[in-house]
Amino acid sequence: MKMMNFKSLIAKFQLSQQKGQLKFGEFSFPDSLKSPKHMLVCLPDGLRELTLVKQFLPMLGETFRTADITLLAMPGVRVSDIYPRKGFNILSPSAEQVTWTGLAKKSFLKLLADYKFDVIIDLNFESSQFTSSVLLNFPNAIRVGKGNHRGEPFYNLEIKTRYLRDERNIYKSLFDTLGAIKTGRAPSSTTLHSNP
Repeated sequence: MKMMNFKSLIAKFQLSQQKGQLKFGEFSFPDSLKSPKHMLVCLPDGLRELTLVKQFLPMLGETFRTADITLLAMPGVRVSDIYPRKGFNILSPSAEQVTWTGLAKKSFLKLLADYKFDVIIDLNFESSQFTSSVLLNFPNAIRVGKGNHRGEPFYNLEIKTRYLRDERNIYKSLFDTLGAIKTGRAPSSTTLHSNP
């Protein structure tokens, strides 16, 4: 237990150092979200959440038809058995691509950078140091997450839903809102907050 706390403290320190060194891009919402070319979706690690997210993947693919969509699994979680490959790339980082503190290694971040993601959607409801390290390494991408979760500088667009614990409806609201932004409709049952 002590080793886990020590790792977590070191990871938090490393992330805070990264935050202080970054310069983030500027975006115009909703225009910047209307025609992404390369999208990264950070998947949660729980089987229940993965099953819920899977139901909404067709909606995401339909909304962002022209984007190459890559699904990023959490380290040690294999999703290729339960997720469709049609229309999506799937990345599952190996143990060698993660530091001992749980952050993404530079070599893995370079691999991700080669994809040139312009939108990153974080579907984790619990803080993940691995996902945090990925989000911080894309300062020029639109980074979307659930409101009242990580906040800036991890996200520059937060979607807050009226649902507190109903994970299925939270995911539905997130995907509905992204679809509404893309098509220019007014989102329902959600609040948008963009960070400078």
